[in-house]
Amino acid sequence: MDDLRTANDIGDLVAADRAHVWHHLSQHKPWETADPRLIVEGKGLRVWDDKGVEHIDALSGGVWTVNVGYGRERIAKAVYEAIRRMCFFGGTMGSVPGARYAEMLVAKMPGMSRVYYASSGSEANEKAFKMVRQIAHKRHGGRKSKILYRDRDYHGGTLAAMSAGGQDERNAQYGPFAPGFVRVPHCLEYRKDQIGLGHLSGAEFGRAAADLIEEVILREGPDTVGALCLEPVTAGGGCIVPPEGYWERVGEICRKYDVLLHVDEVVCGLGRTGTWFGYQQYGVRPDIVTMAKGVASGYAAISCCVTTEAVFDAFKEDADDPLDHFRDISTFGGCTGGPAAAIENMLIIEEEGLLENSARMGERLLGNLRDLMERHEAIGEVRGLGLFAGAELVADRTTREPAAEAQVKAVVADCMRQGVVIGACNRSVPGFNNVLLFSPALIAGAADVDAITDAVDGALGRVFG
Repeated sequence: MDDLRTANDIGDLVAADRAHVWHHLSQHKPWETADPRLIVEGKGLRVWDDKGVEHIDALSGGVWTVNVGYGRERIAKAVYEAIRRMCFFGGTMGSVPGARYAEMLVAKMPGMSRVYYASSGSEANEKAFKMVRQIAHKRHGGRKSKILYRDRDYHGGTLAAMSAGGQDERNAQYGPFAPGFVRVPHCLEYRKDQIGLGHLSGAEFGRAAADLIEEVILREGPDTVGALCLEPVTAGGGCIVPPEGYWERVGEICRKYDVLLHVDEVVCGLGRTGTWFGYQQYGVRPDIVTMAKGVASGYAAISCCVTTEAVFDAFKEDADDPLDHFRDISTFGGCTGGPAAAIENMLIIEEEGLLENSARMGERLLGNLRDLMERHEAIGEVRGLGLFAGAELVADRTTREPAAEAQVKAVVADCMRQGVVIGACNRSVPGFNNVLLFSPALIAGAADVDAITDAVDGALGRVFG
């Protein structure tokens, strides 16, 4: 940061940001009279802003991305060497880091064999949707083209990805959306009354929640449904961990009706839940897996759409047909920096035992949050898997009335003033933006986890009394 102050006047940079940068998910009116915050440096689990204030980052870059932490020189050097030697060529050709990473990746994903490169999670999901639609035309006369998605899940910000978006506040004012996307109910047991399953719990609830997906398939017509797209753990929709029995039943339903299972691992992939991928917690066998964020921990832009060989083979059945292959291209899927960063990212996770650390520190994080629940009536439920946790805030534990969104934001702001960055459901699910979210880098230690939950403890006391 000292070097930055020497090279540039930080005040001019803040002014330039305020005048010219359009920030994500931000109302800019307040910044006409107040300064935006610049994050200028990061090391490990800490970041420093333009005023030199240190923060513990409990969100891995604010959006579940920097899985191996900041300041990894070996990743930066790998990206440099890759782009110095060969920066880019369109994806009709291959590259050295692209070939190497694809081999490494599928080795972690038994049953999967092909990697299609792109540059963002939204784009990876678009590729998957296009594959499903093209297979529908090639094999089913165009009929088996509907894609099911789940209430409260999120799959990206492009119009097709938003058409598969289960967060209505994110979708508001952006329609009309693409046809052929059909919503299925969420599987949050804490809110089971919403889906008519208030009389069930545990594995019974899990299987019944999955059965609601079968009901949608039967209503739409099995010959019209091509794929089911789900997050293994719902992320921005409230950190919803599927109940026991849910995923097993989902797999049965997909096989029964010849529905491709598309698992969106954009958040959960690369160790977030304590395994390489979230779906591996449940023994399910997907047909398509999409990923981004933690693939390279934010050191370079990369996403992957990974498929089984059976899905891949559907696009080479008739070499003489000019429309038979997957006629798609992602320009920046041809960059070498992404897979070069992803290689080192994966090696770091292996060498430093970060899967194991995610599971171990995740248990500590959940335990700490449950301890807070004993002291703060505002916490209605704690849930999570690995270093991915949520605490649902309520106005009344008995009625489970959600806490006011203003109070949830006040807790986040209080933690920020203490030097700890946490998150919350943000303009996502109407009436239920009441879940605090935690996803520190997989390098987090016990002291880091304790500092995060200590900040939440103080914030809850001040906001809720």
